[in-house]
This record gives sequence, structure tokens and C-alpha cells, in this order.
Amino acid sequence: MFKLFSLLLLAVLLPLSSHARDSQRCAATITELKTLLGDQTFPLKWEETTMDDGKPLMLSILDKNGALSVEFIKTRHGLWAQSAGVVCKTDVDLEIRFTSEQIQFGPAAGWLLRSALGNGGKFTLTQLGPKKLRVATTGWSGIFNQTDK
Repeated sequence: MFKLFSLLLLAVLLPLSSHARDSQRCAATITELKTLLGDQTFPLKWEETTMDDGKPLMLSILDKNGALSVEFIKTRHGLWAQSAGVVCKTDVDLEIRFTSEQIQFGPAAGWLLRSALGNGGKFTLTQLGPKKLRVATTGWSGIFNQTDK
């Protein structure tokens, strides 16, 4: 009876786990990211437009030592945060996922950001149009426009 129950449970769970893997594919390099998105022209530099201090964050998606990296620079203040990690595509968004070992905070990062993301986390990227992106994480979000800077 236990074997039959185990086989039935396995038959139910296997399709669920393969569906979860299919709905969340991930990229660890710029090339993989562009392939994942099906967009070889996906912008890699973005500028925040919703800041209230006149000092926008600049978001860059880069390859560093063969791995995907994101970098947030606060205008006139320097590094806010940078992280290696993976970008995963969900049904509606992109998620930049990182561990506590992968994220580094700069002098522009406040204590709230450090405490919210110091143990790892994610940035969610939602395309609002071809040149507009919402970036969000615990306790913060902003709208970014594509930039050539």
C-alpha cells in the first residue's frame, strides 16, 4: 500500500516540478539573458526617473569575469549596490536573484537597503514599454528609462 501511495504521489509531483522549471528559466550571462528574452537589443543601461532627490540611480547590467552582474550607481554619491547573480524570467517579470555573498553595498546605500537585502534577495524588473522598466525590491521601487550613457 505504501509503494502504491508513493508512486501516485510521485506521479502527481513530477509534472508540477517540471512546470515550475519551465516557467522560470534563468540566465547567468548577458548572452544567455538576451537569448532568454528573445531580444538581442535588450538595453543594458537604465536611468531612474522617479527619484525625489534629483540624483537618479543608474542601472547597468554587465558581464564581469564571465558572470552576469548588476550595478546601481547613485548620481553624485557613487555605488549604491552591485551584485552577481542570475536573471530569471517568470510569467510576467524578470528577477535578479542574489545571495548575501553576491551583493555588495556602496557608500550610497542606506541602512534600510543594507538590512533589507543583506541576507540576499531579488530585484524585480517589469518592462512597462520598449524603453521603460520598473525595478523593485523590498521597500523600494523606481521607474527607469533606457539610456545610452
